[in-house]
Amino acid sequence: MRPYILAETNWKALSEQRFELAVLPWGATEAHNYHLPYGTDNIEADALAAAAAAYAWERGGRLVVLPTIPFGVNTGQSDIYLDMNLNPSTQLAILDDIAATLSRQGVPKLLVFNSHGGNNFKPLLRELGLRYPDLLICMTEWFRALDREALGVAPGDHADEVETSLLLHLRPDLVLPRESWGKGASRRFKIDALGESWAWTERRWSEATVDTGVGDPSAATAAKGQEIVGLLQEKMGQFFLDLCKADPGDFYQQEAT
Repeated sequence: MRPYILAETNWKALSEQRFELAVLPWGATEAHNYHLPYGTDNIEADALAAAAAAYAWERGGRLVVLPTIPFGVNTGQSDIYLDMNLNPSTQLAILDDIAATLSRQGVPKLLVFNSHGGNNFKPLLRELGLRYPDLLICMTEWFRALDREALGVAPGDHADEVETSLLLHLRPDLVLPRESWGKGASRRFKIDALGESWAWTERRWSEATVDTGVGDPSAATAAKGQEIVGLLQEKMGQFFLDLCKADPGDFYQQEAT
C-alpha cells in the first residue's frame, strides 16, 4: 500500500491522516498512432503522478493522489472510432464536485495533473477559484515540463518519441512491434499563422494526421522512457513538495520586481 495513493489506502490509515495537497491526474481515452493503447495518457498520468508523489512524500510532503479521470476533451477527434470526449463544461462540473468535497473536508490545495494536450484547464480553474476562495487550485502539464531539446528527441506531441518511450518503459506489453508503428506524419495548416503561437483553431485529427500520431516515434526506447520518468519524478516531485509546504496566505515574495 502506498499511503499517498487514495485508491490503495484505507479508512484506518485515512482516519489518522490529514493531507495538505490533493493531486488529480487527468488523461484521455483516444487513438495513439497504430502501436500505442487508447489509454496511453492515463497510463502516463498514473505513473508520473505516483512517482512525483513518492518523491514528495519521502521528503515530508503530505499529499494524496486521487484516481485518474480517464476521459478528456477530444472534440477534434469526434470521427476517430471510440475516441471518448468530455466537453469542457462537463469537466467543469466534475472539477466543481471534487473542489467542493476537498473544501468541505479541509484539504487546502488541489493540483490538476494534466496528461492530455486537448484538456485546457486554465479557464475552468479561474472560475473555480472564485467559487472556492479557501482552496488553492493549481495545474501542471508534465509534457510541458520536459526539455525536449536537451533530451534530443524528435519534434511531436502525440504518440511520438516521448510517449512511445514512456510506454516502452511503463507498459511494454501494450506496445505493438516496431514494424506496426506509423511514421507520425502530420499536415500543416495552409494558413501559416495557425501553426504559430499567436493564432489557433482546433486540429481536425482525421485531416491533420495520417495514423493519428504527431511525431516520429522510430527512435523511442525503453531506456529513454526510464530517463524521462526519472527527470519528471524529480522536477514534478519538487513542485508537489513545494505546494505541500506553501502557505496560501503568504504565497508571494516580499520584494516586487
